[in-house]
Amino acid sequence: MKTIGLITIGQSPRTDVTPDLEPIFGPDVQLLQAGALDGSTAQEIAAFAPEEGDYVLISKLRDGTSAVFAEKHILPRLQQCIRDLEDQGAELIMFLCTGSFPAFESRVPLVFPCAVLNGTVPALAGRSRIGVITPKEEQIDQCAHKWKDYVQSVHVVAGSPYGEPEELDRAAKEMAGMDVDLVVLDCIGYTSAMKERVRQLSGKPVVLSRTIAARVVMELLA
Repeated sequence: MKTIGLITIGQSPRTDVTPDLEPIFGPDVQLLQAGALDGSTAQEIAAFAPEEGDYVLISKLRDGTSAVFAEKHILPRLQQCIRDLEDQGAELIMFLCTGSFPAFESRVPLVFPCAVLNGTVPALAGRSRIGVITPKEEQIDQCAHKWKDYVQSVHVVAGSPYGEPEELDRAAKEMAGMDVDLVVLDCIGYTSAMKERVRQLSGKPVVLSRTIAARVVMELLA
């Protein structure tokens, strides 16, 4: 039995994410979860709201709502999550977020979906032209800035996995008119069902961050 730790930047458990991961991990994997905002009240989370110049993150909370906050507020909490999962026996830890993070201290391997996407997507985009769907309007510029380091052309539109389905449908239809090699769903909140919906509406190949990261994890553990 292998033990994998999962860290969300929001609140655990992420029961909206694990149904897509469990078929990839298989029956011989035990999952442990921890969240940077576990135990935080709505008022405490509201105080983490991003200001101008902050790196913006979004995640789902335990009550089913989502929250937008600045990365700087949760970095010490993420380090504590790593320590807690290591103490519980995690052999490897996967972050449930596609954001960029600084280095953390860890005794076990850390897998960041952002790094997996950064390495894989350029290899899959033959002409180095990609479309990206990100949750919030305020994340468009930071997302475009990141991807310009890896591909020649990037078009970013907003469509939250935590909002009304019509919001993501609009983003997918916008992608249909773009000359891109593929579409990246650049948030861990997007599901396999959403990937299929975007593929149908856009007519483009779609890369889903949660499942591609999980497959890399299994390469390490197999």
